[in-house]
Amino acid sequence: MNLPNKLTCMRMILVPILVIVAYLPIEGMCGFIPVKNLILLAIFCIASITDYFDGKIARKNNMVTTFGKFLDPIADKLLVVASLLILVEFRMIPAWIVIISEARELLVAASRMLQAKKGNVVAASWYGKVKTVSQMIAIILAFLCATSFFAFTAGPNAILYENPMDEGGPLLFRGGMVQYVLNILMSIAMCVSLIASIFSGWDYIKASKDDILESK
Repeated sequence: MNLPNKLTCMRMILVPILVIVAYLPIEGMCGFIPVKNLILLAIFCIASITDYFDGKIARKNNMVTTFGKFLDPIADKLLVVASLLILVEFRMIPAWIVIISEARELLVAASRMLQAKKGNVVAASWYGKVKTVSQMIAIILAFLCATSFFAFTAGPNAILYENPMDEGGPLLFRGGMVQYVLNILMSIAMCVSLIASIFSGWDYIKASKDDILESK
């Protein structure tokens, strides 16, 4: 197994570790950030770095394999979905964000399969790249600010971190201006990701529209 594939496998292994850590009774705060969130953020960032380097190394050294082509997108999607679901579990984002995001992924996958049967390749659109980058940024900021989506609308003094995973019941920690700004940036990045997801999904539908309707 070459190095890029090893990095991809490492990312696959980090996903269940991410989920397990989310359910461990890890307490304590580092400033206004829960220690558990910092650990989750570190795991997410390490996994994301492997995603960057496995593709770069594979292309640069002509080490692209069928195994890598198969496993790499699966590892990517699992990492993002697991992270988003953890944020839903932590009450930091609403479930409909994950529903929209994954509905787009299903549309893209179905469109690509349809085009592949006809020997066509649908190139990734600009919206897709914006979606990927903004989604990664939003997840990182969500772990950092540890507050719910659009909580900033209540004002900086109303920003509270609630940890529903603690066995002793929810614990509340009042944040400050830094946490308030992080929440604004996270909410904006998440909105950008959602908008880009919708437009990106629409691009794929348009590309496959004729094939979808030909046997209607």
